[in-house]
Amino acid sequence: MTTQNKILFTKPPKTFAEQVQILQSHGLDIPDQSKAEFYLSQLNYYRLSAYCLPFETNHTTHQVARGTTFDDVLNLYIFDRELRLLLLDAIEKIEVSLRTQMAYHLSHRHNTAHPHLDPSIFHNTGRHQDGLNKLKKDVHQSDEDFIRHLTTKYQETLPPIWAVVELMTMGQLYKWFSNINERQDRKAICQVYNLNEAVMTSFCEHLSLVRNKAAHHARLWNRVFPKQMKLPTVGPNDLINSILRLPHNDRNLKKLYNTLTIMLYLMDIMAPGHHWKTRLKNLINTHAIDPEKMGFPADWKNRPLWI
Repeated sequence: MTTQNKILFTKPPKTFAEQVQILQSHGLDIPDQSKAEFYLSQLNYYRLSAYCLPFETNHTTHQVARGTTFDDVLNLYIFDRELRLLLLDAIEKIEVSLRTQMAYHLSHRHNTAHPHLDPSIFHNTGRHQDGLNKLKKDVHQSDEDFIRHLTTKYQETLPPIWAVVELMTMGQLYKWFSNINERQDRKAICQVYNLNEAVMTSFCEHLSLVRNKAAHHARLWNRVFPKQMKLPTVGPNDLINSILRLPHNDRNLKKLYNTLTIMLYLMDIMAPGHHWKTRLKNLINTHAIDPEKMGFPADWKNRPLWI
């Protein structure tokens, strides 16, 4: 639509009390209006109203199913918030582990503390230079004592790889990992996870997107992600038999189930004795959430990793 065909936005701002009235006009049962006003004053109408969508019977008029209460919507919002925190907990462990494996194997396989400075180790020289520029900026801005010590004492343009990986985000890790030239290097990094390097590369790309959504407080529970990650076809039986496999264009493949399943698989390797699976199950049960909205198959509790 061209600018000249667009119309001006003329809707006036609404008070919190008026926002409650709007929700009531959509059929939402709100017996405690002061409670609803309080939550709207903290959560923003646009954020909270997005959780009304699953209850709508008419998306055009935003009418919700009879008997839907404000607490139903709030329960869904709270579940999604706690789900984001649970995912970030696992992503932190995966990110730290991948940093460790990449630093360890690249430095040992190439017999240098600074493999990241060698362009021959990487496939795309432009991406490599972009990565170096980002690292140099992060090192310059870092207030970490270990970074200050290394940059003050040593003459290399960047600290050793086991130090600079501590400044990399999940997105940066994916870019560095996917740009490694030799497949054997990528395989060495992935061997502890018993995953194909192409699968791990795709999962890291996907996880960087999930992490960004979670870190910026975006809705996750029923989100359809724009790109489907590559799924393992060989590997540990528990993982292979827990993955959801559907026709390629099935939108459930772009929802959270497979993401959570691979995260659980990696958590079993990285944090033996963890309670992450139990916490997720309890979260779903406590909030009476329908997991099929997240792409879960009906038999998910009977699949090996989830038992």
